[in-house]
Amino acid sequence: MSSVLYDVPGPKARRVSLIASIIGGVLILGLLAWVVMTLAQQGIFEARRWQIFTRADVWRLLGNGLGSTLSAAALAAVIAFPLGLLLCLLRISDAAAIRVPTRVVLEFLRGMPVVLMMLFILLGFGTSAFVAVVAGLVLYNAAVFAEIIRAGIQSLPKGQREAGLAIGLTSFKSRMLIELPQAIRRMMPSLVAQMVVLLKDTSLGYIVAYGELLRAVQVMADFLGTQYLFPIFFVAAAIYIAINISVSRLAVWIERRGSKKAAGGTAKAEPDVLEAAAP
Repeated sequence: MSSVLYDVPGPKARRVSLIASIIGGVLILGLLAWVVMTLAQQGIFEARRWQIFTRADVWRLLGNGLGSTLSAAALAAVIAFPLGLLLCLLRISDAAAIRVPTRVVLEFLRGMPVVLMMLFILLGFGTSAFVAVVAGLVLYNAAVFAEIIRAGIQSLPKGQREAGLAIGLTSFKSRMLIELPQAIRRMMPSLVAQMVVLLKDTSLGYIVAYGELLRAVQVMADFLGTQYLFPIFFVAAAIYIAINISVSRLAVWIERRGSKKAAGGTAKAEPDVLEAAAP
């Protein structure tokens, strides 16, 4: 039995795949064992290196850095997403006088390194480090959000827009009421992935002396000594990973809830359509 896209592997192919998986797993375990042994030889796992986490001031400094990271990321996301929606609508405008300049602006913002935007805003406008970090994140991620949403709109069947125009909606209302909700729901994984990138990019605030989590880690390492550098960075990395996983799980929950509501709304609307069509 075969599929349209590929042939179902036979016994020999499955055996080769199993052997390759076993070899790959053994190599990965060997690499992890080598890393652990190397770190152990350097004394990384000694108890004295991890005793600093029994101190309240260490956790207080980590908490302050985490709070600064989350506040910058949250504010940037709240501003960048609606700005990205606006830029997307301008980018797909029917008027070339609007569409072409918007495309140039988006290409410029996507091509500029985020850290250069932060430095330019900080030094050029004399803002605070917080404003520079948030503004840099907003400008870059708004451009990326705009392109993600535009890709979602372009992936929709053309009949969606034609149906909206056929029932008397204007081009703008068709975009807002029919196409955008579907595009956002369809591109939710990409939007969430970019949210995670935005969160991680707050670490660039270290360059402009913003007191985010990475900056707090560096301050602690300078104060306590380099022998504590790995434990501190390890804990900071664990915090970043935990936050990113939480954001991804939240997005999955929102997506599933939205899909259930959409399915329920469709099922509820079907009898109304049938009644309206009945003589």
